Amino acid sequence: MATREYELYKPIDGFTPYELKDAEKYTELRWWLGITLGDMFDKATDLYPNKEALVDDRVRLTYSHLRDKVDRLAIGLMKLGIEPTDRVLLQLPNWVEFIYAYFALQKIGAIVVLMLPRHTQLEINHLARLTNAKAWIVPGQYRKIDYLPIIDDVLQSSPSIKYLISARGRGGGEFTSDIDRLIDEAELTEANLAELSKRRPDPGEVCHILPTGGTTGLPKAAARTHNDYICNVEYHARAWELNNNDICLVSTPVGHNLGLLVGITGTIFTYGKIVLLDSVRPEDFCSTVQREKVTCAPMVPALVLRVTNFEGLKDYNMTSLLKIYAGGAPSLPELVKSIYEKIGCKFVNAFGMVEGPCCMTRLDDDFDTICNTIGRPCCSYEEFKVVDHDGNTLPPNAEGELVAKGPGIFTGYFKSDNRGIFTQDGLLRTGDLAKIDAAGHIKITGRIKDIILRGGENISAVEIEELIIAHPAVEDVSVIGMPDKDLGERVCAYIKPVQRQKTSLEDIVLFMKGKGASALQLPERIEFIDEIPLTKAGKHDKKVLREDIKKRLGLA
Repeated sequence: MATREYELYKPIDGFTPYELKDAEKYTELRWWLGITLGDMFDKATDLYPNKEALVDDRVRLTYSHLRDKVDRLAIGLMKLGIEPTDRVLLQLPNWVEFIYAYFALQKIGAIVVLMLPRHTQLEINHLARLTNAKAWIVPGQYRKIDYLPIIDDVLQSSPSIKYLISARGRGGGEFTSDIDRLIDEAELTEANLAELSKRRPDPGEVCHILPTGGTTGLPKAAARTHNDYICNVEYHARAWELNNNDICLVSTPVGHNLGLLVGITGTIFTYGKIVLLDSVRPEDFCSTVQREKVTCAPMVPALVLRVTNFEGLKDYNMTSLLKIYAGGAPSLPELVKSIYEKIGCKFVNAFGMVEGPCCMTRLDDDFDTICNTIGRPCCSYEEFKVVDHDGNTLPPNAEGELVAKGPGIFTGYFKSDNRGIFTQDGLLRTGDLAKIDAAGHIKITGRIKDIILRGGENISAVEIEELIIAHPAVEDVSVIGMPDKDLGERVCAYIKPVQRQKTSLEDIVLFMKGKGASALQLPERIEFIDEIPLTKAGKHDKKVLREDIKKRLGLA
């Protein structure tokens, strides 16, 4: 039966299907649930129609009201001309319209191409051409971004886009339609609902395409199927114990995998309530927690840091907040300590990739495990190990590259040469240096490409950052290698000081020596700046810092 199932559909060009033996195994053991994201959404709305499901800056919706909006939009998109497997760029901020569009597209068998609001012509054109996108859902205006000039450029450069759909006004002109109109004009007739039901895709088909969040070059595209992505959703939700009483505050971008996987789909899977926040201001986060009695929140460490350093934190009632999930960048021990001291909730130290590998600490882990590791794989049925340069498995506590394979891990980048990204035995090379202890806890020790090469010595930037962030005058830090004609690279630290506190290179070095830092780990230059620049995915943008230090050194 499983063999026939996976022969029923033909994958889209550019997608690497799972090997049949793996697909059969994952299906037989029910690691793949055999449902689509649309099925998952419908199940939540069928079970809890009167439960409040979604809140943003404009609306409050029960699950039945949310189902009504999604189904109407799905019918509207079908009538507009969106066909099964059509690729649709979805570029919306943390608005309720994102939820409508995402699940409506899933239900009609279209493939969502996730975008961030700050993506510009360069990334949009790249992903539109790569995926041969047929439609694009985008605001006409968002904050200070006027998309109309961007839209003109993209439509000229990407002729595959036939339908341009706006959100929150500023329609007309080049726009084919807007989300509100498509919803208002759609009718939930028996015939339309029957047609919508026929559009249900096979669970083994591609559900969405996620751009990688790297800091160099144009993003690659990770194509995910309903089966493998819902595997991520299920085991993520179970690992940090989401349930139908949780109220999840999503302030990270919904177009990024962290917000989508951990916040949106995880909460729908467990029948909870989503609160969308389109702000990263700590006062907005705190007031929303207080007002909505938020119980959990997926965040990036940079936002956690803003909240714990927020002087007005004590003025808000944060007692409803039971757990914070932090991923997308390393969570240093001092950050974890500040959560326990200033908020008093549980902290989940997590690691995840758009390609599928996911690990996290558990709510009952001890303090040392949470501070110093990324816990265990979310899915117990996935294989994680550390290998050397030749792909040989290393023993516990030996450092090497983290590799992984399993039912929630993708098969290769879309329309890309995937040679070299998997080991000979089929495990994905994460590009991260790690150690796995005897208990199975994983510690990320660095990034293979985030290694400073000083006079032939490999120096981990992450380890230096862990030492510096413990200094009481340091709020945030990012360490890079700066060019040096004699040694190749030297250690340079960009530091954001705690407000109204002063420090110096000499003070930092003395502090690090007191912590047992080696001579190689001591920074040879420090730049004090107001903010560490971030990528669109919320990670430290080391590409910007490397360019900045070149300018400061007169090399650019």
